[in-house]
Amino acid sequence: MRIGVVNDLPMAVELLRRIVASAPSHQLAWTAANGREAVEACRRDRPDLVLMDLTMPEMGGVEATRQIMAETPCPILLVTASIDANVPGVFEAMGHGALDAVDLPSVGPTETFASQVSLLLTKITMIGKLTGEPPRPRRRTDAGGSAARSARKLVVIGASAGGPAAVATLLGGLPEDFPAAVVLVQHVDEKFASGLADWLGLHTKLPVRLAREGDCPETGVVLVACTSDHLVFKSSSELSYVAEPRDYPYRPSVDVFFESAAAKWQGQVFGVLLTGMGRDGAHGLKSLRDKNHLTISQDQATSAVYGMPKAAAALGAAVDILPLSAIAPRLVVACALKA
Repeated sequence: MRIGVVNDLPMAVELLRRIVASAPSHQLAWTAANGREAVEACRRDRPDLVLMDLTMPEMGGVEATRQIMAETPCPILLVTASIDANVPGVFEAMGHGALDAVDLPSVGPTETFASQVSLLLTKITMIGKLTGEPPRPRRRTDAGGSAARSARKLVVIGASAGGPAAVATLLGGLPEDFPAAVVLVQHVDEKFASGLADWLGLHTKLPVRLAREGDCPETGVVLVACTSDHLVFKSSSELSYVAEPRDYPYRPSVDVFFESAAAKWQGQVFGVLLTGMGRDGAHGLKSLRDKNHLTISQDQATSAVYGMPKAAAALGAAVDILPLSAIAPRLVVACALKA
């Protein structure tokens, strides 16, 4: 994997260069001292991945991410020393298409530094796998449990790169008396899940909270997957987190959750697949459509990254392919109809 490094601090650039060089499958493509240089570098030589800082002179990482994803789209991993102090910037950059964020390894206790380096290399490897074809999730069979009420309606949303902003727009279009439960699986590190839920709550009239082990989806409430394990239904109404399948490049997986909803939810399901890199969610959306549920994917023109919705369209998984602004109104009408 050829990697571009964007950071204005020479010591940080040298550290990231050494980390990239430590993995035989990675090589440094170029370095840039600010976002403007990064945009130009991507025009000249588009890499397989960009490691992007957030706070830099001339042009910061948010604007650089926006321009790169608009002109020469490629995977972007935010690597910065100030993630906790810049959560809004993280989500804004993700809204433009950045895939994930991780702390820049800092010199300190040997074990802590080694752990930070390992996490960064793991994320780089996961992003490298993301554009490949993931294995089909194994269909989970219902082991019993309480039966969901047949009239219950459930909206399931999957998103990745560009997802936070797209999800905020969608949720912002739903009324406070929305007659369905909503569950979101967004590709995001579990460290940022709580911040994502809080941030989404600022954009919608619906309450937004993290999905916890044993939760049951509630009408008019948005639940957000929040661990590095996969969110599934362990019964026809109760949510759980599972480690398997372990070989998926992104956790939690949209495919795994959509497949689980198709297999176990007893009422109506409305599947929505939004902007994202790779193919996660396409097969799961097809499973929902095969069960005669309404399925929607975001169109190319309004997707920050037209990967996951494109894969769904290629499979014929979406009943409707809609611009982002039309998805919430479509859900409002569909959920208002009697089962």
